[in-house]
Amino acid sequence: MNIHGRYSPHQRIAAEHRVFGGRDLFSLWFSLGVGLMVLQLGALLAPGLGMQGALLAIVSGTAVGVILLGAVAVIGSDTGLSSMANLKRTLGDRGAVLPALLNLIQLIGWGAFEIIVMRDAASLLATRAFGEQSWLISPMLWTLFFGALATLLAITGPLTFVRRILRKWGIWLLLGACVWLTWNLFDKADLNALWARQGDRSLPFALGFDIAIAMPLSWLPLIADYSRFGKAAGRVFGGTVLGFFIGNVWLMSLGVAYTLAFADSGEVNALLLALAGAGLGIPLLLILLDESENAFADIHSAAVSVGILLPFKVERLALAIGALCTLIAWFAPLAKYQNFLLLIGSVFAPLFGVVLVDHYLLRRRGQLQATAAILRWETLLAWGCGVVVYHVLASAWPEIGASLPALFLSGGLLLVLSRFGGTTAHTPITQ
Repeated sequence: MNIHGRYSPHQRIAAEHRVFGGRDLFSLWFSLGVGLMVLQLGALLAPGLGMQGALLAIVSGTAVGVILLGAVAVIGSDTGLSSMANLKRTLGDRGAVLPALLNLIQLIGWGAFEIIVMRDAASLLATRAFGEQSWLISPMLWTLFFGALATLLAITGPLTFVRRILRKWGIWLLLGACVWLTWNLFDKADLNALWARQGDRSLPFALGFDIAIAMPLSWLPLIADYSRFGKAAGRVFGGTVLGFFIGNVWLMSLGVAYTLAFADSGEVNALLLALAGAGLGIPLLLILLDESENAFADIHSAAVSVGILLPFKVERLALAIGALCTLIAWFAPLAKYQNFLLLIGSVFAPLFGVVLVDHYLLRRRGQLQATAAILRWETLLAWGCGVVVYHVLASAWPEIGASLPALFLSGGLLLVLSRFGGTTAHTPITQ
């Protein structure tokens, strides 16, 4: 075992090297469920749905999403393989190339977005603390700082990050920030008026649900990169589900509440300004530092995805991808990313409908293993049909939602094709 916990993307993690327990995974996924991006997403839901509608969309969407997230996490602990290596089992060696490329694109996009959000928040806090003439408010400075920090964390690897940093002290600072922001809301806001605040119906509830579920779904293509280090399936599932649900619902709900209670909708950085006014900006600063953990996960898993395709070490790929994310963040402005989230859902929701059916129903969690294949056409066809259904529903009937119908349809279609296609023969698993 490498002392830094670095493994090849193709490598199956042996049982004796699986060190993550429920507490480790809770700490990791609570942290990844918390962040400035999550707060901003709550702000996106606030005007159209109001307080009650947004909370219902957040709780229901996140609940469904984390169950799927936990189920995919268990696949990593069952197999000991990375996310993209698991996709090879479902789609075939060549079939996994397309999702690996799509995953790389979305992770680079997320990594750049995370750096942009951290940069803007840090510049705002520096302006409030030191004035507009200080060199510390420079967006370029903060872009380089947070890009370098996230890249460094990605190079160290998940075992070092979770066990030596996050579990020991990072999780407690983050909890303190969340509690402070919650107390500030309860202390300063008119809670009755906030609860009664209605939306302007510019956003259908089903679309709000799809946006909320897109947060846990966006982690599906990389969760096995971390859960493959899990000791037991039950702890992997419980720690992942509980950690992400609490963190994501808590912060997204705060984003809705702060937007409706304190933020001026005409201001570009209205939510950040409202958050910066709470507790001298210290809670926002702690959440800002935590955001680097999200960027770490994006960069590390993007490197793992590339490592499936190219024979390079993950740490070297992480360095190159971190530099690319930083470069994109240097030139890109922060804009609405609703369409980006929905595009992620359109690709990965039906993909993991196929993956879940293949692992749990066809393979029976590893009791049976499909014969090795270059391409598994039945899984690719089921996935493609799910993507088409997603876009048809999203454009023609947005009021009914698209994520879950696409996921269930692709999984159901795979079951049908596996019965009649004759291409999913199984053999007993061998070690």
